[in-house]
Amino acid sequence: MKNTLSQDGGVLLLKKFSKNLTAIEYPKEKTSWNIAGIIKGQNAFYKFDVRNMFNLTDGTPAQKGRLDSKADKMVLEIKNKWVILDLEELHQYIKKYKLKKVYVNDLISKLEWTIYLNK
Repeated sequence: MKNTLSQDGGVLLLKKFSKNLTAIEYPKEKTSWNIAGIIKGQNAFYKFDVRNMFNLTDGTPAQKGRLDSKADKMVLEIKNKWVILDLEELHQYIKKYKLKKVYVNDLISKLEWTIYLNK
């Protein structure tokens, strides 16, 4: 597997998530996605942004993102599941409400395209 993440923990996270995919591809150059493939049991091919979350100063888990990402989906590891968010829908939501910061628990109820996968 090509090491597309800078931290060993990130590579481990990517390897764990890859078990949910078929037809896996990795980027050939540095980009905003780090693994692509088809979610097992589905038929659409997506580019995924899979990175470790970090904690804000108050201990809240967080993830940074960019509005110009080439990824289709953002993958978050939350307890015993993967939460996969559609980045186009997320970006539209952020622009519509002029947000700088969003919370995962809020997003899950506001966005229509969210997939949960058990780990």
